[in-house]
Amino acid sequence: MRINFRKSYIGKGLLHQLCNCIYGLFVISLYLFSVNSYADNIPTKKSYTISLNQDWLFGGEFQTEYFDSNFNDSNFEKITIPHCVSKLSWQNWDVDSWQKVYGYRKHFSLPQIENDSRVILHFDGVMVGATPCINGHKLKTHLGGYLPFEYDITSLVKEENILTVAVDSRWSNVPPQGASMGPKRIDYLEPGGIHRSVYLKIVPQTYIKNIFCKTEEVLKPSRKMNVLCTLDAVKSVKNQLTLKVRLEDKGCVISEGIKEVDVKKGNVETSVTLSDLSNIILWDIDNPKLYDVFVTLHDNGKAVHSSKTRIGFRSAEFKLDGFYLNGKRLQLFGLNRHELYPYVGYAMPDRVMRRDAEILKNDYNCNIVRCSHYPQTEAFLDACDELGLLVWDEVPGWGYIGDKEWKKLLVRDVEGMIIRDRNHPSVIIWGTRVNESKSDIELYKETRALAGKLDDTRPTSGSMTSGTRKTWEKDWSQDVFAYDDYHADPDGSVGIHEPTPGYPYMLAEAVGQFNYAALKDFNCYYSRQVDLETLESQALRHAEAHSKSAATKRNSGVVAWCAFDYGSLINAFKTVKTPGIADVFRIPKLGASFYLSQCDPKKKVTLEPNFYWSFSEKSPNGPGKKAAIFSNCEQLRLYIDGGLYATLNPDNSKLPNVKYPPFYVDLEFDGDVKPVELRLEGYIKGMKVIEKHYSSDVKWNDFLLQADSDEIVGDSIDATRVVFGVTDKYGSLRPYGDGLVEFCIDGPGEIIGDNPFDLSENGGCGAVWIRSKQNSSGIITLRAKSLCHGVKAVKINVK
Repeated sequence: MRINFRKSYIGKGLLHQLCNCIYGLFVISLYLFSVNSYADNIPTKKSYTISLNQDWLFGGEFQTEYFDSNFNDSNFEKITIPHCVSKLSWQNWDVDSWQKVYGYRKHFSLPQIENDSRVILHFDGVMVGATPCINGHKLKTHLGGYLPFEYDITSLVKEENILTVAVDSRWSNVPPQGASMGPKRIDYLEPGGIHRSVYLKIVPQTYIKNIFCKTEEVLKPSRKMNVLCTLDAVKSVKNQLTLKVRLEDKGCVISEGIKEVDVKKGNVETSVTLSDLSNIILWDIDNPKLYDVFVTLHDNGKAVHSSKTRIGFRSAEFKLDGFYLNGKRLQLFGLNRHELYPYVGYAMPDRVMRRDAEILKNDYNCNIVRCSHYPQTEAFLDACDELGLLVWDEVPGWGYIGDKEWKKLLVRDVEGMIIRDRNHPSVIIWGTRVNESKSDIELYKETRALAGKLDDTRPTSGSMTSGTRKTWEKDWSQDVFAYDDYHADPDGSVGIHEPTPGYPYMLAEAVGQFNYAALKDFNCYYSRQVDLETLESQALRHAEAHSKSAATKRNSGVVAWCAFDYGSLINAFKTVKTPGIADVFRIPKLGASFYLSQCDPKKKVTLEPNFYWSFSEKSPNGPGKKAAIFSNCEQLRLYIDGGLYATLNPDNSKLPNVKYPPFYVDLEFDGDVKPVELRLEGYIKGMKVIEKHYSSDVKWNDFLLQADSDEIVGDSIDATRVVFGVTDKYGSLRPYGDGLVEFCIDGPGEIIGDNPFDLSENGGCGAVWIRSKQNSSGIITLRAKSLCHGVKAVKINVK
């Protein structure tokens, strides 16, 4: 850096000279500060990661000789991670197809590392058991599919290495599994595989194992952050090491702290407190402000290891009169989410996982999501942080508690979940009680106490059922009473119980497939194949649940069941359970119309009919006498075949506590001649703000083909969804479409999905995912051919 001191100060007086000298020193100090700040962020030669997600070999069913370093694996299938062991369709999953042990192998070169560096092998998640073997040395088996685990393999690696992993996908004694009934015992299927990332961490002898940025007194100008650090040391260090902590906002330093640390062999706990944080912007659902925290370990002035995390400053409290975010009451409005996908189970890349968060927040206007019923991928949580979507984070489990060894694994998973996720500001509650399980007083006292020890800034909970609720006063010990409410009122509407006294209260589930006892055929309830009356009822039932829960401030809100359909053997049709307001492809059903409308019109104007404009065999007289339209407009006008048919105002008579209640209109038409064109107009303050068109004339049907992203990364991992379906001439999906769709692809990509796809199996729509090829660039062209609707094409750029 060159600093130009002004030469004209000579002879202009002492004060002028002094000012210029001070200015020069100030510039120099800024430069030196920026250099030091930048140097703290530079990864040292002892500290970096190496991705192992590419160039794996999959050998199918595992053979013991796979552990032999000299085994010839040249005929193995080349795959990338994430990966599922079974070739799946979107339905009719064969559970037996993954009840085996499978073999994976990875050949990798290790770049030259410093002699005192350590090599840590890290798995983000393997379903459901993993036994790694590095260069013929077998490592300890890990059980559990949803949380990370790792091994120090420093003494076992060399320049050229072979990593073998025996992946045990069989039903095992591990949460949520273990019951003798097998996969029929839990409500979601668990296809096996290495479904999350694998990488190496190159770290020094003593490194920063994890950090927890614990914010305190957030609502006061005196707010501060206590950064708790765990150092992992191979041996004791004679001299003191220096721990530096820096809080930054887009590269600008907000606060710094420093501490000298005595390091003994093993794990060393220490902390650094940052204060003077009065100018911090709070993280909120409408302004999810994030900051970076850098923690750097120095030895004799040299940075030897650095760890970075993102945080947000926010206060989240459950009180007797509801949930409060940053001191303001917020009615929780959300949906449960399963991470299961068509074709690959859990094995989707980060872009696809993040897309779910975008749908929940931006499309369905949720302010909270429950990660049912297991810790979900960090890519999803990262997106929730960035979008301002609150999260219920939950331990793996569903209605079953196993033996002593099983319980040990559950406690271990509570610890792993909290350590992994406690820096995410979106996470506001820990689910430390197995979903819908019986009350085990000692077990749940232990999990709650462990949560409090690891993170006392968040409450604990776990969903209660009508059975466990009966004795809750003597055997329930959590912070927030969360209830799964699935009962009906006498009039057939969704029932919502009064909150239990003395504790904060919320609904962890509601609606679902509704009143199970009264259903004649709940195996395909709310699927796209059922009658239109049932499909139309879903949105109204979700609206009833939210409205009735909001009638009392004692109820913090509803996280309804659920966002997306998912693979299951319980109350499922062709292994797909259908309580979602969207199908397994994330395509909204009519049930989504309520959620799509519940947003401030200043942000987005919405107009969502809760019906199909159709006169088919299943609806010969049209949508019916009391067709609902959800909108955040003040008034609607309906035009049929060009003429004004009705002027509508919102009707809150049955939904008094819904922010934007529906509009109702009689759309039942007798006789042989049926209307064709429907035009909806929405008005706010007398001004038309939105207009939508629909056609009932099937002769003009069209075909939709649309990609979520027009650009993906050419790494053989990244992928994007492509939705297709039969529409009217204005682009709205038709009910009950049929016919085969055949796909062909050109360019550096491949299709993940059924080809051909039978539209009749999902009511006229579906999706495939397009994945890039390794080390590729260029244009992918996907063509979809429908015998009834011709050929459509979509292009995706690979960079």
